[in-house]
Amino acid sequence: MATKTVSIPSINCKHCTATIEREVKELAGVTSVKAEVNSKMVTMEWNEPPATWPLIVDKLKEIGHPAH
Repeated sequence: MATKTVSIPSINCKHCTATIEREVKELAGVTSVKAEVNSKMVTMEWNEPPATWPLIVDKLKEIGHPAH
């Protein structure tokens, strides 16, 4: 299992965190997503395969919340 915590500066409200958590969790293999408004940080866990970091990065960009 892989784990990564990233900064997502576009997080401004609970709607943003809910969107990120919902959308990333829909990817096959993603087991956990926790987004925080105050820190603008997101911690994700996934199983490789089928999930990969590039797939997660693409999903974050697609929903308008790219990781930094």
